[in-house]
Amino acid sequence: MRSSLGAIALVSAGWADLGAIAAPREADPLAQITSVSQLSDVQPTDWAFQALQSLVETYGILQGYPDGSFRGDRALTRYEFAAGLNAFLDTIAVGSVDLTPEDLAVVERLQAEFAAELAATRDRLADVETRLAEVDARQFSTTTKLNVLATFNVAAATAGDDLRVNRLDPGDTGSGSGRDADGRAIVSRVREDPSITFSEAIAFFLTTSFTGKDTLITTLVTGNGNSPTNNYTSDGWFNSFGTPVLNLTPTPETNRLSISEAIYIFPVTPSVQLAIGPKFLWSRFFDSNAFTSAFGRGASGFDTYGSPLINDLARSSGAVATWRISEQFELRLGYAAIDSSDPSEGLFRGDRALTTQLTISPLPNLNLRLLYDRSQIAASNGQVSGRPLIGVADDGFGGDLEDANADVFAVNFDWLVSPKFGLFGRYSYGNIDIDPASDAVPGGDLTVQSLQLGMAFPDLGKEGSLATLSYVIPFSPIEGRRFLVSGDGDGGTQYEIEATYYFPVTDKIAVIPSLYWIGNANNFNSNPNIYTGTVRTQFNF
Repeated sequence: MRSSLGAIALVSAGWADLGAIAAPREADPLAQITSVSQLSDVQPTDWAFQALQSLVETYGILQGYPDGSFRGDRALTRYEFAAGLNAFLDTIAVGSVDLTPEDLAVVERLQAEFAAELAATRDRLADVETRLAEVDARQFSTTTKLNVLATFNVAAATAGDDLRVNRLDPGDTGSGSGRDADGRAIVSRVREDPSITFSEAIAFFLTTSFTGKDTLITTLVTGNGNSPTNNYTSDGWFNSFGTPVLNLTPTPETNRLSISEAIYIFPVTPSVQLAIGPKFLWSRFFDSNAFTSAFGRGASGFDTYGSPLINDLARSSGAVATWRISEQFELRLGYAAIDSSDPSEGLFRGDRALTTQLTISPLPNLNLRLLYDRSQIAASNGQVSGRPLIGVADDGFGGDLEDANADVFAVNFDWLVSPKFGLFGRYSYGNIDIDPASDAVPGGDLTVQSLQLGMAFPDLGKEGSLATLSYVIPFSPIEGRRFLVSGDGDGGTQYEIEATYYFPVTDKIAVIPSLYWIGNANNFNSNPNIYTGTVRTQFNF
């Protein structure tokens, strides 16, 4: 229905310059007016104007620009007037206005007087609508939005002394299992500090909606990051401590474009939503926190953006159902496999996990999340490595293992105590069932825990900024240490302190310095402290 003077302008200007009218002088929406005489460039000189003026003032159904003008000083032509009359006729045609018999007679006279102009106006409008439909049909998608996140990282790390690690490729020892002849985990030493690195990580987010309620997410990624802190990690600990999540190579090869997400999200009922796809980020749906984030705003290290015992970037195929029970309660249930496209593993073989999360929000600024995660870890070369295990396990004697089952219970909270101060934290407890391949070797349980406590300072120094200070114990074995060929160290407990400051320079650019202090690295009490820092410049557009 074309019931506005915007339609008049579109038709009359369309004959000369359709593009000019697409961007009127003012960006404000058209405002309702009650008198034709308010349109300063329309001259009330004949009976038709008086008649239309009376109809507009009586029924108030036409619109003009907020300043009351039509198109500058230009006089209103018969065709422009006919367009206004046509808009009025369209309005009354849908039955939204009941005319009196007298007004109906006036309308019939106006139709007769401007019959030729009305016909021409409708032809022009039909032509414009046809051309617009053709343009829409040729678009790639009128509902797809592109956002880009580009991060440049400068990183450095130092330990200041020899540092002990567990490495399964011991070199001259001749043992590929990572154990020596007496069955002890082999300890190697890192003697040199790594060099400063400069890297990038870039993500392209394509978001499409077909109905206005559904969402198709396609994410393309590339990068070449490798944190210098990885120089100090035992096997199985790569990309864990002292490393922001975006300081990584998100593809099998550096600087190669790859798909990291392909997921479709749609409503099943008004309160239930289903997400399904062959590639998605598990952390998009589970173990989120108001003060931690993989994308830089808040604590953003591999050990701090989520629970080290659950968050696994490799979980990438499956489905997640979300039930918004009420404003205070939300329930999620998800199934994820690591490589569903491999016929030898598919959706139901290989590494996979079933996760449920209940979010309780008793206050608008307080959230509590209760998680349970049941996973299967496929053995590789007779050894097991994968969340909740940080490190590598065998049967305790260098022998092979069968696939392992693991259970993790976790609690996660964030609390904005005041507009300028918040608290957050996580605790996770995991149990891994160790099943030796040899019946002659006893199995058992490997139980581990993880702890995080943090403080947050929103708007510190500038509106939109966020500073966080976080203390983490990422992986502390409680029972079954003998199964760890990498990750037990000398029986110590690694701890980390991360300080991150997200500072928005503009709406599109942020600078994010992060500092890390790692004690008892790789669970060696005898290790020196590691000090590492990363400065990220993040562009979002």
